[in-house]
Amino acid sequence: MMISGFFTIFANGENLYFEEYFTTSSCSGRITVIDTAPESCVVQKKNLVWLFVSHSKCKVDDVMSALDSSCGTAVLKFEPFVLHLQCRTLEDAHLMLSAAVQSGFRNSGLTLSKTGKIIMAVRCTHSLEVPLGNQGKLLVSHEYVDFLIGIANQKMEENLRRIERFYQSIQTMMKNKQQKLLNKEKRMKKKKESVVSEQRQKLRCQTDDCQSNGGSNGIGLDEDLQLAHCFNSVLESISAPGTFAGVDGGNGA
Repeated sequence: MMISGFFTIFANGENLYFEEYFTTSSCSGRITVIDTAPESCVVQKKNLVWLFVSHSKCKVDDVMSALDSSCGTAVLKFEPFVLHLQCRTLEDAHLMLSAAVQSGFRNSGLTLSKTGKIIMAVRCTHSLEVPLGNQGKLLVSHEYVDFLIGIANQKMEENLRRIERFYQSIQTMMKNKQQKLLNKEKRMKKKKESVVSEQRQKLRCQTDDCQSNGGSNGIGLDEDLQLAHCFNSVLESISAPGTFAGVDGGNGA
């Protein structure tokens, strides 16, 4: 299930919540019967009447009942899962795109707006669209409608499998990303400790030399203060802004 707002996926009783992404539109997939105005020659949102909508598998009797209400051009459609995300960074967008393509949504892609917004679309061409009637009259047999519903239900099953694979891919992707950040933090911490240790040793050597020369009272070295100053200098040099991906103090998407 997708909701507008910060990107949240709900599956298998678990919620995945990501601040790097913002949902602008989404649909889990649907089977519909729409009716267009008699004068309309193409299927479009204008002048549409929704005779039947299901976000899961459907029964032929439900579709036939919906067709009884048609007075224009009736069309059976299956539309697969679609998701549009605004991403914080290009790196975040590429990670999500990789997860989508690996899950079977091979028509996914990225767009960059004039204002700098990064939009990532998760989509595929696993669709179906068949006209069934015109001017309120059914043009095909009941058996053919039954056949089409079987195909639509198969596509819905495959659609749900792809969503599940997408969910699993995102879990793996975010786990790997978090592990990389953790490893980076560990390396930086180790580097800080190493530099501070070297500076501490250097300062102690200088102090020992000073004391051996009998000049400790004249110089008045305060080791703790110098070590603190050294540590702060190390932090400023290593923990510069932008060191961690996604933690730069900027606003999210």
